[in-house]
Amino acid sequence: MKRVGFILKVKENHLDEYKKYHRDVWPEMKSALKNNGWNNYSLFMRKDGLMFGYFEAEKSFSDSLSGMSKEEVNERWQKLMAPFFEIPEGAAPDQSMIEIEEVFHLD
Repeated sequence: MKRVGFILKVKENHLDEYKKYHRDVWPEMKSALKNNGWNNYSLFMRKDGLMFGYFEAEKSFSDSLSGMSKEEVNERWQKLMAPFFEIPEGAAPDQSMIEIEEVFHLD
């Protein structure tokens, strides 16, 4: 298991809508995440939209992303979410996540 942290930036004018979608994530998306090693997954957001994500990957961040890239539901979800993020036009949010290094952990 590898603990993974990443950051993304949600556009300030889309914060409420983004949160609304995440209160009711599609069941098939939740299943796909679990099936691809996204365990104990959480998202945290500042008031300006800077978001920190955390999950525990079975192998690695890249393996978990690779698995999700093969899921049809992920393609639909990424297209739906793309307009909410400060990412290059046409980019997928899951390919724009910036992994951050874990420097301390207390069991």
